[in-house]
Amino acid sequence: MGSDRPAARVVCLDRDGRVLLLHWYDRVSGTTVWEPPGGGLDPGESPIEAARRELAEETGLDAGAVLDGPVTVERDFTWLGVRYVKTEPFFLARFAAARPDVAPRALTEEERGAYLGHLWAEELPGENLEPPELAAVVEELTRRDRR
Repeated sequence: MGSDRPAARVVCLDRDGRVLLLHWYDRVSGTTVWEPPGGGLDPGESPIEAARRELAEETGLDAGAVLDGPVTVERDFTWLGVRYVKTEPFFLARFAAARPDVAPRALTEEERGAYLGHLWAEELPGENLEPPELAAVVEELTRRDRR
């Protein structure tokens, strides 16, 4: 089983409701995956702090846009030959612009070797999406945000 290191992710929505997905290549399985920005918590870091840091590192977008009030998502995925089963908080971030510029600022060496680019998706991909139920996560986050 994979790392027990807690992680957090950010569902980014642009002005027109497009979802930011990062595209990654898994060199072990030879497959690609689309997923929202995010990653592991550093020691002493809260989930929202990690979400904001990861957003800034992986996208260069304003970390201050990340709203508190995450949706908890059960994850079961394999990356680089290691299976991960964990629960992760997914936070919402809204951006006033259409397709704000994404420019990774601080990818790890592993991430640099795996990063294929990004997409502001009007429709979520039907395959290679992590988590597969991302549409329901987006719906829940936006429903909560409207309250």
